[in-house]
Order: sequence, then C-alpha cells, then structure tokens
Amino acid sequence: MVHTNSTRSAVKVNWPEFINSSSPSSLKVEPESSVQYSSALVFTRVWEYDDVNNTADPQQTAQSSFYPPYELQNFLWSLNVSVNQTDVTVTLCGREKTESFVNGSLCLQFSAFESEGRDEVWPSLLHNANSSQLRVWLDDVTPRGNGSRFALEFQSVGEPGFEGRVDVHSSIDDEYTPSIFKVSQWVSSRVNSSGVVGYNQWKPVAYRKPRPVFEDATPCKHSQLVSLNHIPRSGLVQAYFTDHPHTHGLNISFGIAKDPVFYSDSKYITWTVLVGLGEPPADSFSALIIIIITVGLGTPLAIIIVGGVFVWIRKRMSHSSGYEPIN
Repeated sequence: MVHTNSTRSAVKVNWPEFINSSSPSSLKVEPESSVQYSSALVFTRVWEYDDVNNTADPQQTAQSSFYPPYELQNFLWSLNVSVNQTDVTVTLCGREKTESFVNGSLCLQFSAFESEGRDEVWPSLLHNANSSQLRVWLDDVTPRGNGSRFALEFQSVGEPGFEGRVDVHSSIDDEYTPSIFKVSQWVSSRVNSSGVVGYNQWKPVAYRKPRPVFEDATPCKHSQLVSLNHIPRSGLVQAYFTDHPHTHGLNISFGIAKDPVFYSDSKYITWTVLVGLGEPPADSFSALIIIIITVGLGTPLAIIIVGGVFVWIRKRMSHSSGYEPIN
C-alpha cells in the first residue's frame, strides 16, 4: 500500500533489474517526495500442528507437535481475474509438490473497491475505496494428523518513523457477522502520534464452508505482535523497501479449546482481512439495533411519565373532594 499526495504519482519498474533481483531499488513510486506512507502485508507461511491437548492455541503447543511449515514462496500458483462495475477480484490458488496438496489448494482472493459496501458472504466486512480485501482459504488439503489445526503467519513491512499495534474493539451489534461482537485492528501510526495511517482489520472468526451458516463458524485468535530483524524473502518487498525498513510478525490461528471439530472433519477453513489506508471503517448501529435501543429506553420512560401523571391526578382529585390523606 502506498499513499501519495499527488495525482501524478506513478509506479516505476526497472524490469531487467527487478526480475534478476540485481537492484534493491528497482521498484519505485515517483515522485518519491509525494509518498506519505507505505507498507506491505506479506503472507509468508501456513503452520500445521497436532493439537494433542485440544487447546487450539499454538502458543501452548509443544514445538515437537508442529509439522514443517508450508512456505508460500515454494508454491506453484494459478491466476484468475474477474472485473465488474464496482470491484476487481484476483484469485491465486497454489499448491506444494507434496502429498498434502495432491487434491487440495491454498487460495488467496484479493478484492479492490471503488466505493463503500459489504461482501454478501460472512464476515461481511465494511469496505471503502481506500481498502482492499484478502480472503484466504484452505480447501481439501490432506492434514498430516487427525488432530491437525492450522495457523497463518503474516509479516508487515514499513518505513522508519511508524509503529504498529493491535487494538480490539467491542460492539453490541452483530447484524452483519452473527454472534461476533469484536473487531481486531492491526494499525500503523506515526511515532508519538495516535492517528492511524494504515490498518489490517478482521473479525475474530473463521468459517468451515465457503457459504457458511451459523454452525460453520469457529473462533480465531491472533498472537502477540513481535518485532523481526529481517524483511520477508519477497522480491517485491525487497525491491521497494530499501531504507532500513521495520518488520513485525503476527499469527492467526483457528479453533477454540475443547472443540471436537478439527480440520480433518471439514477439509476447509477460510478467513478474511481488510487492508487499507487511513482510519479503519467502523460499523454504525443498524436500524434494528436503533429500534431495540429506542424501545428499550422509551418504554421505561413512558411508564415513568404515565405514573407521574396518574399520581398528579390522584392528588388533584383528593384535594378537590376534601379528603386529607393519612401521613
């Protein structure tokens, strides 16, 4: 993601140097002085582990229970592009030359938008023209154990002068993502500033079917954000970020403790993240929630008002009849 302050900014690629990885600055945005903020979200690995204690928590799992990770740089990819009037979608599906991927695949679906809206498919994240969406799914991959669970490894690369953090916000409205009342946001801000310049936003939920219903949902959690002393082995990232970039890592894992359903039961898991510039989109209260709040607050108020009027009338009637109430 690159944010510039000029409508004339352009991407410049020195293709011979870029392809041969012979120059660390073969990819630029010019004029370079127009760049206000830039970052990259890199999906680096898929981790698989044998959840022998059924904790659904890689942090509490012995290192011996982890299988060798799937390195995305070793995958062979196929590409599909679709365009309509409101968005552009690119789908990459890849596989390793291993038995696990004989029939299975790992797919990454990127969507760019020109206006505000939502996906019809859960988690139905709110997007705008300054955001893109990444949907990740594992489909029919053969697990290496009956108790296998998976985790996704992400790394964020940015320029000096910015720092990242993960915020978790709560809501009372789950209209668009049933039973999910939180949203997680991995945000970037200038050092000594609280203003957000870029973000990765997701709901803490994954799904076990492409078109899920309520019972197909499973919780997901993120690890602590850690600082890394190297940038990912990505030609694109290494060609653009040349001035002492900062790298942080974070894992997303799926499942909940004591959940009897493992990956081998569904052979499918999908998770979605929104990547964008500026402040993350925020859900406003839906019409249904506003009505419920109005009725919930309005009914007691009406009872109080009616009760007060009734007491006033009784007092007026007692005074007009000459009746003196007993104190």
